[in-house]
Amino acid sequence: MKEEDVIIRTVIRLIVPFIQIFGLYVIFHGGSGPGGGFQGGVILAASMILYVMAFGVHEGRRRLTEKTNMIMRSTGLFIYSGIGLLAVIFGGKYLDYGAVPLPFIDHPSEIRAILIDGGVEVGVGITVMAVMVTIFFELYPGGTPDD
Repeated sequence: MKEEDVIIRTVIRLIVPFIQIFGLYVIFHGGSGPGGGFQGGVILAASMILYVMAFGVHEGRRRLTEKTNMIMRSTGLFIYSGIGLLAVIFGGKYLDYGAVPLPFIDHPSEIRAILIDGGVEVGVGITVMAVMVTIFFELYPGGTPDD
């Protein structure tokens, strides 16, 4: 390993958690400002891609296995579609958040904000992150699990 690699790896090891925190911030504040699930998911994926570029695809696949990635893709989609179906169950249209009765909140606009920011955006963010990482692993040269 070259000395340059040590510096690059150390800097990336220090900066990746901050990128991930920023990605979570973008996801959770997407309803009240610029951003949202898609943008935050791409930022989270970029942090993983940066990690793989510094430490190699084998280490990246060790950190985020295909099984874990598949579970994340499915979970994000389940959260998004589950909230939409919950609205249908309570008599609204698909993704009509105001139709979902929450016992501790009376106003429909507050219910919408909670379900959008706390549910739908998180589901979209998880799915986008997992799909972007999957695309990267599939297109990465020599990205087979046997590296």
